[in-house]
Amino acid sequence: VLRSLGIPTRVITNFNSAHDRNINLSIDKYIDISGKTLHLTEDSVWNFHVWNESWFIRRDLGSFYDGWQVLDATPQERSKGIFQCGPASTKAIKEGDVNLDYDSSFVFAAVNADCVTWIHYSNKRKERIYSNTRKIGKFISTKAVGTNSRVDVTDNYKYPEVKEIPFKISYSQYKNALMDDRKILVTAL
Repeated sequence: VLRSLGIPTRVITNFNSAHDRNINLSIDKYIDISGKTLHLTEDSVWNFHVWNESWFIRRDLGSFYDGWQVLDATPQERSKGIFQCGPASTKAIKEGDVNLDYDSSFVFAAVNADCVTWIHYSNKRKERIYSNTRKIGKFISTKAVGTNSRVDVTDNYKYPEVKEIPFKISYSQYKNALMDDRKILVTAL
């Protein structure tokens, strides 16, 4: 429909796509002390998920966010009371601007959530025992114009993965460090 209106549009496929039900930017798995999986969350990782991108000027968000926008025609979650997703700017997703309207936090998690395993001791006590920051958002792709070749657009959604840091920090410290890194990057630009 958007193409028929003259709006550039393409299909995007994201492999290892996170479905973050509680929008905490992580896919949480809980186990008990014996290692048995506890079903305390509805988060999941899908083999792949497909959505559309369309090219828009974003007067509502500012010119920085112009360009490709994520639109999901098959949303699985309500957004502002109805089943919808987008238009979320791919620039916002890449920059981690998860507080913008139009489901940028949900799409950010789909391509960049951490997979975290917790031991659940009681209702008040849990301990993070494993975190995988590289599993989600692989081979984000679209079809090449005029051929059946795959075009990798992962760099439009996320920065290259970096080597994991060998020391343990809390999730809140990790989130704060990411925000500090983003502020430094934006200041440097």
